[in-house]
Order: sequence, then structure tokens, then C-alpha cells
Amino acid sequence: MEKKLSTPVSDLDRQALKIGDEVLITGVIYTARDAAHINLVDTLAKSEPLPFDFIGQVVYYVGPTPAKPNQAIGSCGPTSSYRMDKYSPILMAEGLKVMIGKGERSPELIAEVKKYQAVYLMTIGGIGALLSKTVKKSEVIAYPELGAEAIRRLEVIDFPAIVAIDSKGNSIF
Repeated sequence: MEKKLSTPVSDLDRQALKIGDEVLITGVIYTARDAAHINLVDTLAKSEPLPFDFIGQVVYYVGPTPAKPNQAIGSCGPTSSYRMDKYSPILMAEGLKVMIGKGERSPELIAEVKKYQAVYLMTIGGIGALLSKTVKKSEVIAYPELGAEAIRRLEVIDFPAIVAIDSKGNSIF
């Protein structure tokens, strides 16, 4: 049975998730890949404000393709998450609690997920065109110079994912 999640995700809803749970996310999620993570960490190092408040929000590791006419976004399949492992703990300290990507995370990152009681969700690579159908609106909110890696604010309905690491540090890997 799929669990419905609305954003921003409450502590109670996030902590109730267990590995293997299937979730459908509705609300706002933010995109950020490698280059955006570097910029976010640099922004924090300069004590400048982040482009959005991370508390209760969801970050999806994706660099979507351009939208076709009458679409909010192009294909938007996940990217490999391990590349964000060194940046994610810094963002979790700022309130990030839900991350979506594909693939395994390092043991060190799993320990940080447990420390911050965050969760890591996976979605399936190769179905980016299908995932794009859950996106109703997309707008670049930061780092437009990064092109596909700019941070976008996505409004989604029933975006599918699976809990790969829960807030207690249990991992399907």
C-alpha cells in the first residue's frame, strides 16, 4: 500500500516511514544536482541566505530535459545520489530531511541520515518521461547559469518513490 506524503513533510510523517515503503508525494519539491549542491554549500560558507528554506522540504537529484510544448518539464529521471554524499550532511544541518535520487549511499551518509532523522527515497532511473507527468509546474528559482542543474521548484502530484533509508538509519542496501 502506498503512503501519501504532502510537502512540507512533517516530522511525524517522515519518522513513520520504513524502508521499502512506497510513497506518493504531492506538493512542492526542489531539484538540485552536483553543481547546485556546490553552490549551496558555498552560499552557506559565505553566510548568505539559501534560495529556499530547507525545513520540511524535499530535494530531488535531477537535471531535467527541456519541456516540450504543453508540458511543465521534460524528462526528469533521477541522477546517482552518491555524488551528493559529501554535501548532504551540511544541508541536513540546515533542515533538509528528505532526499530523492537513485542508487546506494555511503555508510557515512547513512549515519548522517540517522543523526538528522532524515530519509532517503529512491525513484527509478529510466522512467523520466513517466515521472515528468507528475510535475504540474516547474520554475527555476536559483542558479539559472547552471542550465539543467539549476535549482527548480516543482509542483508535483503523486510523485512515486520508495524509502531506501529511513530515519532510524535502516537501509535497503
